[in-house]
Amino acid sequence: MAKKGDKNKANGGGTVALNKRARHEYHIEERYEAGLALQGWELKSIRAGRANIGESYAVVRGGELFLFGSQITPLISASTHVVTDERRTRKLLLHRREIDTLIGRVQRDGYTLVPTALYWKGNRIKAELALAKGKQAHDKREASKERDWAREKQRLLRRHNKDA
Repeated sequence: MAKKGDKNKANGGGTVALNKRARHEYHIEERYEAGLALQGWELKSIRAGRANIGESYAVVRGGELFLFGSQITPLISASTHVVTDERRTRKLLLHRREIDTLIGRVQRDGYTLVPTALYWKGNRIKAELALAKGKQAHDKREASKERDWAREKQRLLRRHNKDA
């Protein structure tokens, strides 16, 4: 019998896919957790680690949110009677109040909805959506300079502490 802490391990681990590029390309303001409407073959593929959200984004259509551009590669053993489309549009499941808030921020304030992670929560797949604004080229350069300086500062501190 599995222990309580082993529940996520039985489903293939916590995080399934990360969108590392989103942190580089956007200023992330808020994060939301959304469910995904998936088909059976997609869940099996995700369990096998065949999901990619690197080029995906969320769009508002008819008062609902949809995930575009995410790729879930079907397994070879997928059923023959099911037509698999690895880049199909998937519906995002949120509460109506959250959807209304996101629609207002996207349409009125010029934000973008970017998925930053896919992960297991219990026996369900969740998507972490970030409400974000795009970075300019000079912002990206400044962020990399800050990152390099923090790294150099750590090296200097370590070297100083060894000498003392």
